[in-house]
Amino acid sequence: MTHRSSDGVPVDDPAEIGRRVLRLRGERGLTQRQLAEPAYTAAYVSTLESGKVRPSEAALRHLADRLGVSYEELATGRPAHLAAELRLRLTDARRALATGAPEDAAELFRTAHEEAVTHSLADEQADALLGLGDCLLESGELTDARDRFAAAERLLADQPLPRRVPAVRGRATAHLLSGELRYACYLLESTLDELDAAGLHDPEALLLLYTASIAPYMDMGAHARAAHAAELALALAPRVGDPALVAGMHRGVARTLIAEGRIAEADASLAKAQELYRQLHIRTELAHCHWMRGYVHAQDGDLGHAENELRTARDILASKRAALFTEQVEVELADVLRRRGKTDEAEALLRPLLTAGDDEQGRAGPLGAGRGAVHAGGAHRLLGLIAEERGDTERAEEHYCAALSLLERSSAVGDLADLCRLLGDLLRRTGRVEAAMDAYRTGLGHRAAPGTTTLGPAPATPPM
Repeated sequence: MTHRSSDGVPVDDPAEIGRRVLRLRGERGLTQRQLAEPAYTAAYVSTLESGKVRPSEAALRHLADRLGVSYEELATGRPAHLAAELRLRLTDARRALATGAPEDAAELFRTAHEEAVTHSLADEQADALLGLGDCLLESGELTDARDRFAAAERLLADQPLPRRVPAVRGRATAHLLSGELRYACYLLESTLDELDAAGLHDPEALLLLYTASIAPYMDMGAHARAAHAAELALALAPRVGDPALVAGMHRGVARTLIAEGRIAEADASLAKAQELYRQLHIRTELAHCHWMRGYVHAQDGDLGHAENELRTARDILASKRAALFTEQVEVELADVLRRRGKTDEAEALLRPLLTAGDDEQGRAGPLGAGRGAVHAGGAHRLLGLIAEERGDTERAEEHYCAALSLLERSSAVGDLADLCRLLGDLLRRTGRVEAAMDAYRTGLGHRAAPGTTTLGPAPATPPM
């Protein structure tokens, strides 16, 4: 059991304290009597230095004063104000991640983590691991990102659940980007249920979870559940003071508005998010807003503005060396380019995304199962369309089947029905009517009840 002083400072075991007193006394050239007087005896100091007695708080404060160190440093071995200094360094690392490359920020988080480990500062260790996880998400190293978030959760295991929610959100995001949509939903929903069961209706924790759940719901075709999460997030926003969380909420809500055909409202929601991210100098999230505005324009048929927004997003993400997000934007940019008749440029953008990564570009690997699976399916779908337009039905079928495999494994039913239609049409035109019927049936099966075959009951609605 950890002992603590009256002001909550954790106190090391007697042997550690004894060794520390002995070392500091020797460095200062003091005898045991000089250190002890006038309040204690040399014999007491001798017993303490041998680790045979647990010193009282009063004794530790007397000895710290005589040795010229803070009480906390003598009790814990940590330099005075170390925790506060580490918090400042973690803030600097967060700022570096917002404005620069993830690997540069990761180095700052790593050094902070090492120092926190050395001095047994669990909260600072956990926050450094969260930062490292976010860096790895940006660079596309999803397995390592999950490991960091899981380690942060373990460090915070004895803390209230709301404190662990950012780590849960991080793990869920890593699973989402890997194409494991159903498991991402499970993590978020089970945490929401756990918060509700414990009566822990923390607004920031709830907003983070509801916002994070929108993307996997949408990709799985569970549009009603995504819209409900968006409604709850909007209701929570006035009770949340963190502008970055509110901006993320606006970006998530915009996606549900797009699905409902409420394009002007979606664009307004994205504009709010963009303005907040500009004020906060968070460039990655600002790029995501440009990315989604490009999608909005594409849905509205304004392909020129869509291309401009997607190129802006791609340039920001590439300058930050956010490899995975850059590649995902390139898939959506290629879709717009193909629709604008720039087929060769679209194909040139897509093919490198599905082959081995180029270290000079900072890529962690090609898109595929386990890394950007939904966008990998989208890339294969686009290459299939391009091949079909050129009359190469064999190559088109290969790409459609590759896309089908990726999307089925990831439970991305939102895109599966359209892909099955494309494959069915191709098979029918080439005379394989029975195979075409199978493809159409598969698509209809995914369309029949979006989301209901993979998701259990919705999480309980918290009191607002």
